Amino acid sequence: MRITILAIGRMKAGPEQELAARYLDRLKKSGSALGLDFSGVVELPESRSASVDARKKDEAERLLAATPDKAALMLMDETGKTPNSEQFARQLADFRDEPLRDLAIIIGGPDGLLPELKEKARYTLALGRLTWPHQLARILLSEQLYRATTILSGHPYHRN
Repeated sequence: MRITILAIGRMKAGPEQELAARYLDRLKKSGSALGLDFSGVVELPESRSASVDARKKDEAERLLAATPDKAALMLMDETGKTPNSEQFARQLADFRDEPLRDLAIIIGGPDGLLPELKEKARYTLALGRLTWPHQLARILLSEQLYRATTILSGHPYHRN
């Protein structure tokens, strides 16, 4: 299964970008043997529309246009499920074993996600109930994707 991250907003150069890239590089190297191929990050600019609803609609349309055909959607949203790392790894393995060809993980903009986009999601993931800055959310997601591959392969990176 190919995993693509689609995000509204760009990671600025600096330590946050380097840390996310480090985990995504580890994911790319460790995931292939498990059938979890990382295909990259697609960054889309924030909408400049005047109203919140118009911004959400514009961003949702562009996110969907950039999503691989027939990909299952996993959304990052504070209203989503809060699995532990083992449960998240199992969810990825379950998607892979269906088999799904593509999984698109979507991170919305500062205004959140369009409700219609949420309805299309196969899974909605929350990083707890706190609101995280975009760059930190991307780092946390990147690390958890890498951690999932280590859990699924029995690697000692993850400790209970």
